[in-house]
Amino acid sequence: MPTLFELISPFLIGGISGCTATTFVQPMDTVKVRIQVRSELKGQGQTINVNTVEIIKDIIKTEGPFGFYKGIGAALLRQVTYATTRLGLYRAIDDHYKRTHGRSMIFWERCLASSFSGFVGSIVGNPADLCLVRFQADTLLPEAQRRNYKNVFDALYRIVSEEGLITLWRGSLPTVIRAIAMNLSMLTTYDQIKDIIVSLHGKGKEDYMDKLLSSAAAGIGCAIASLPPDNLKTKLQRMKKDPTTGQFPYKNIGDCFLKTIKREGVTGLWVGLPVFYTRVGPHAMITLLVQDTLTQMWNPPKKKN
Repeated sequence: MPTLFELISPFLIGGISGCTATTFVQPMDTVKVRIQVRSELKGQGQTINVNTVEIIKDIIKTEGPFGFYKGIGAALLRQVTYATTRLGLYRAIDDHYKRTHGRSMIFWERCLASSFSGFVGSIVGNPADLCLVRFQADTLLPEAQRRNYKNVFDALYRIVSEEGLITLWRGSLPTVIRAIAMNLSMLTTYDQIKDIIVSLHGKGKEDYMDKLLSSAAAGIGCAIASLPPDNLKTKLQRMKKDPTTGQFPYKNIGDCFLKTIKREGVTGLWVGLPVFYTRVGPHAMITLLVQDTLTQMWNPPKKKN
């Protein structure tokens, strides 16, 4: 029978791992969102620069170095909710398999567990994710249309009071798709490749280099699989009603998908991929390595009598 600490430790470790990684990669996440927003505005006919270097220079010039950490409160809240749930639930399921079946999950079981964990995590984390996107994109709106949230709690309060409670889950469908794609390509890939490497070198036990290589591969998979739904999510979460028509620019995720392809082409779904990888790749690597390290520290293998 597992102890209470053994039951909750996967969730504690998941939250700490996600927050640690986010603290390091938040600047690239801000740049990623600006690229997606500017690409959308350019597709609508506006003359706007989407060059990564120019965007970085513009942030430094207009907002200073702290501009890269705009919305960090929402980003950390997102990890406390989203990462805690998706990472903790996956490891809790894996721990259950080890206790009841005497083994880790096999590939198809990992796929199901990571997809389910990503789905639940995305629902829990969507409100904070919505706030984060709005913080990062706010300065690109005309001054009269900016929301100017004071902090993440002010954002949550105003969104509910001004737009209704259900708005906190706007863009939740692409968020769910993104989370499933990310969890599947991150957690399943990491565990599967790590098992393959260990079996190939014949040591019978994983070492730090095995974890590093596996996490790097997982980061690449994350970036490629999750960028299209991330792109659509950003557009849906930041959209505002047109002052003239009173209509939102997108009716739903399908409409957003078709309009994106029409304006930006199919490759527009992967706009900013290099920047996205510099955010997602290191984030995945740091998260997985911190998670494994803390798991070994807090839950060392039990010695057999």
